[in-house]
Amino acid sequence: MAINPKILNEGEHVIISTRTHPKALIVPGLILLLILVVAIFSDRTFVGGAFSWGMWVVAVGLILWLSVWPLLEWLSASYTITNRRLITRRGVLVRRGHDIPLSRISDVAYELGVVDRMLGCGTLIISDASTLGRVPLHDIPHVEETQRRLNDLLHDLGESPRADDGS
Repeated sequence: MAINPKILNEGEHVIISTRTHPKALIVPGLILLLILVVAIFSDRTFVGGAFSWGMWVVAVGLILWLSVWPLLEWLSASYTITNRRLITRRGVLVRRGHDIPLSRISDVAYELGVVDRMLGCGTLIISDASTLGRVPLHDIPHVEETQRRLNDLLHDLGESPRADDGS
C-alpha cells in the first residue's frame, strides 16, 4: 500500500497512507458468488459438452471483468498524505496520479452516509486553490481521524515561519 519512497522529496515523510475501504469489494464479491452459483447450477442441470464449455468460458470472462478487475483497481489505488502534499495514485494498466501541495489546500471536509458510519469510512473532500476546486476522495477508512490529522498538518503549516517574513 505504501508509495514508492523514490517519489518523496528530501525531508518529506509519509503521515497517512491508505486506500479506499474494502467495502468497494462487496459488490464484486457478491457478483463472483452469483456467477459461480449460476455456472455450477447450469453445469449440473444442462449436461452437455459444448454448452458446458461455452458457459464456463462466459463465466470466467464475467468473473475477470466484474470481480477480478475491480479487485486489481482497488489494490492499485492509494491515497498518501505527507508533511508536504496529498498524493493520489490509481490505475492498473494506465497509472494516474494527482499531487496537491498542502499549502494549496483551503478546506478539508467529510461526508458520512448511513452505511459509511456503520463501516467506518466516508468521503474526504479537499478544496484547493486550483481550477479543480474540490477533490473528493471516496470511501476513506477512518475519515474523521484522517480529516483531523490533515487539519492539524495544515494548521502546523500555517504556523511555521516563512522565509520572506524576516524570521
